[in-house]
Amino acid sequence: MTHAPVSSSRRAMITVCAMAATVMQALDTTIANVALPYMQGSLSASLDQVNWVLTSYIVAAAIMTAPVGWIAARFGRKKLFVVCAAGFTVASVLCGLAEDISQMVLFRLLQGVFGAALVPLSQAVMLDYYAVHERARAMAIWGMGVMLGPIMGPSLGAWLTETYSWHWVFFVNLPFGILTVAGLLIFLDETEPDTRMTFDWFGFLALATGIGAMQMALDRGEQLGWLDSNEIVIEAIVSAIGYYFFFAHSLTTARPFIRFDIFRDRNFVSGCVFMAVIGLVLFGTMALSSPFLQDVIGYPIMTAGYLLAVRGVGTFIAMMLVGRIMRHVEARTLIICGLSLTAITLYIMAGFTDQTSTSSFIVAAVLQGVGLGFVFVPLSTVAFLTLPQHLRTDGSAILTLMRNIASSIGISLVIAQLTSNTIRAHAWLAEQVTPFNNALQMPDVAAVINLGTDAGRALVEAIIRVQAGILAYSQDFSLIMGLTLLALPLTVLIGSSKVALRAGAKPPPEAID
Repeated sequence: MTHAPVSSSRRAMITVCAMAATVMQALDTTIANVALPYMQGSLSASLDQVNWVLTSYIVAAAIMTAPVGWIAARFGRKKLFVVCAAGFTVASVLCGLAEDISQMVLFRLLQGVFGAALVPLSQAVMLDYYAVHERARAMAIWGMGVMLGPIMGPSLGAWLTETYSWHWVFFVNLPFGILTVAGLLIFLDETEPDTRMTFDWFGFLALATGIGAMQMALDRGEQLGWLDSNEIVIEAIVSAIGYYFFFAHSLTTARPFIRFDIFRDRNFVSGCVFMAVIGLVLFGTMALSSPFLQDVIGYPIMTAGYLLAVRGVGTFIAMMLVGRIMRHVEARTLIICGLSLTAITLYIMAGFTDQTSTSSFIVAAVLQGVGLGFVFVPLSTVAFLTLPQHLRTDGSAILTLMRNIASSIGISLVIAQLTSNTIRAHAWLAEQVTPFNNALQMPDVAAVINLGTDAGRALVEAIIRVQAGILAYSQDFSLIMGLTLLALPLTVLIGSSKVALRAGAKPPPEAID
């Protein structure tokens, strides 16, 4: 694909449009979570029904991410980008206007279908309109939307819900959507559609079945008891069958749904591996931090939202710096530094208790944001360093899919471990509450806690519950830290990036400043 010469002002407008699309989609992965209790009452829905507001979006977005590359190549990237941005905006407005739970789930499905393409298309556009030596800066700009969206989503959602109503969680997308559609129509060049391409329906349906069933099992497993539930067992079997037929078909057909030659690129494969690590660490830690702040330390939801947003400050600082640093330092070196810093902060968080100060949490969150930023930007850059241009949209879609699947696995893993570890810790601590416990016989303690009264027993139960939660959260943060450290040796997969990203690389003719 070739572009007409692009001025710096026009490229800036394209960047703004791509960023607006990225922010919209990234925000909607988490912004609706805090509004669910308000939706439940307004839409007269049960707890299980209102959870489908999240599940429907996640499943639809996961399924529709995979065919983005094919659709863009067949019909043109600009057409697809405009249709998806407009469809996502309209679906967001419809979600805000929903009057019952069935309408909400339907409109969230549409939102997921149209939103799936926004992040991979925005990344592909940014890669095409920036020269090789400028891509680190471009990925830093783009990465802010991807990383900050999920981090800022809960606090923004809480503020909108508390200040206005849950409807504004969806209406907030309207100005971003209008800006994106108008800008894309005016400034973005169209790619040449390939009308000879045929769609591999069998491959797509098999992959959609595998992804959809897996996402359903991961999202609903915690509330249904995992393999104790027939529904989860059936979804796991269906997912395995879907993946089997997809790989068996794709490896034997002449024109598979996903071009497997993309995985011959060493840097792209390493990018997929570490993108999965990012998804697991980022979303797994987010899933733990919010309930820890509210349930263990006791912060109100708005305060917890603001504290969670602090991590975005660290990410913003890192992304501003790393684009320049990459001209002089290897990408794999920055990724090692970022993973190491992230592991250190997780070690600190494993020591958090109900007495942890706000300043301690802020320091750990900012440093963790810096660590994740030092991983994400080099990773997003090096993954496409040696990938052919005609495979960039496919590559962006696969990277997004890897991050989404890993985030679902990470959230399900840490929440399941949190539940089971809390139960075990509670049982172990309760065993220590006996008349023969010397600590309970101390005069100062006995004056407050009298096990012979209902009030005394209730107070002991409350203390045990908090302490069991502290132990469980500590084990979960330690688990994520261990997974982060296990990823460090895999950095040997990453090739050299310094030479290609130095200022000596010549910009293409479409990137005229």
